[in-house]
Amino acid sequence: MKFLSLLLLLLSVSASAREVSGVEVPETLSVTQQPLQLNGAGVRSKFFMDLYVGSLYLPTPASTTADVLNEATAVVSLKILSGLITSEKMRNAIEEGFDDATDGQTQPIAADIKHFTELFEDEIKVGDEFLLVADKKQGVTAYKNGVAKDTITGEAFREALLKIWLGDEPAQKSLKREMLGQ
Repeated sequence: MKFLSLLLLLLSVSASAREVSGVEVPETLSVTQQPLQLNGAGVRSKFFMDLYVGSLYLPTPASTTADVLNEATAVVSLKILSGLITSEKMRNAIEEGFDDATDGQTQPIAADIKHFTELFEDEIKVGDEFLLVADKKQGVTAYKNGVAKDTITGEAFREALLKIWLGDEPAQKSLKREMLGQ
């Protein structure tokens, strides 16, 4: 009987999370009023080193960037895996990501980008998790380790942020495919 109970417990745990590069990625997320489902998750790597696990959560599954942008809410989770990610490198990567996501047309959202990158001034350590809750009505709320840092409003900013990982020039093409469940 103990074996059966243990087996059922292990099955329920494994059914509620997916492992990506040693990180447990939950199948559901509840940071909004509506429960969100894991759409996909993958690893951002550089020079054969895993930097972070990126996950995308949506109310309904989506396989294209356009579908994600049409959702009322999308959440990007970034779980830091490498000590090579410093706050300065994160800010620079985000600025570069916005530049790529907007085809170099960052001027309309330049103040929002500057404000957003300031949210990454504190030290970043292995195990830190950033949740970027992109809501069409509320704006983008950034969380670090479960603590809300700030909210930035504006649809152009929300779309550009999501395109950092899901746009035509994403942070990493394989991560985009994995986040879109392809």
